[in-house]
Amino acid sequence: MLLTWLAIGLDFALSFQCPQAAIRWERTSLFFIGIAFMLAGMALRFYAMSVLGRFFTYHVAVHAKQTVVEVGPYHYIRHPSYTGALMIFVGLGLALGNWAGLLALLACVGIAYAYRISVEESVLALALGEPYQQYIRRTRRLVPFLF
Repeated sequence: MLLTWLAIGLDFALSFQCPQAAIRWERTSLFFIGIAFMLAGMALRFYAMSVLGRFFTYHVAVHAKQTVVEVGPYHYIRHPSYTGALMIFVGLGLALGNWAGLLALLACVGIAYAYRISVEESVLALALGEPYQQYIRRTRRLVPFLF
């Protein structure tokens, strides 16, 4: 969470403090594209959370009788909630319109989510065993068919 708040703060600060890094190409269009990314990311995040239902937590934890969820967005990627959050951050960076802010934002949240995903996948692999290992082999982490 600390890196997330740092990322948002840096994006805003750099957007104001580094006008030379402003994204000047199609500024108005880029703003609305950023807002659209944010809304799409929120929709994906809430959809992923609702599909997980009682298995969703804000902290890495495994519930008693938890199973591997492979429906909805989880059919294609293992962490659609994180994909949605990353879309929100990309959208924020685009809406604020500053390359330095966008890069700082993505660097911070990239580090945070890379760590969180590795911890979460280790815990799930240990708790759910072979079914989760098979799921890992069939799906991508964040972007369908790519990564």
